[in-house]
Amino acid sequence: MKKIEHLGIAVKDLEASNLLFEKLLGVAPYKEEEVASEGVRTSFFMNGPNKIELLESTTADGPIAKFLAKKGEGVHHVAFAVEDIKAEIKRLKEEGFTILNETPKKGADNKWVAFVHPKTTNGVLVELCQEIGK
Repeated sequence: MKKIEHLGIAVKDLEASNLLFEKLLGVAPYKEEEVASEGVRTSFFMNGPNKIELLESTTADGPIAKFLAKKGEGVHHVAFAVEDIKAEIKRLKEEGFTILNETPKKGADNKWVAFVHPKTTNGVLVELCQEIGK
């Protein structure tokens, strides 16, 4: 894993949260998009070299909706940038981690993504991210 790629924060209202984080960070989101396969709308903020992703559920039964119902708004996941997502999935499986999706899927911000189950990472949902095209 090369670096923390971004922190994902689950929110109830993306537009209201965008305004809040714009005031907090002093910058507007640089990107907003919907990832229909995940049932989310996202926005991304830059803070120095760091990224923050806000996630709003677009479905009543999606992963973000379930997270919000159980835990409320807050940090949802930590994403790490990787050079070779398939090799990293293989390595983590060999180390005993449970991978939620062993085949990388297209995520937000032009990334291939895979998730590591929080039961095997002390309760933290870990996302692996590889730039599409690399």
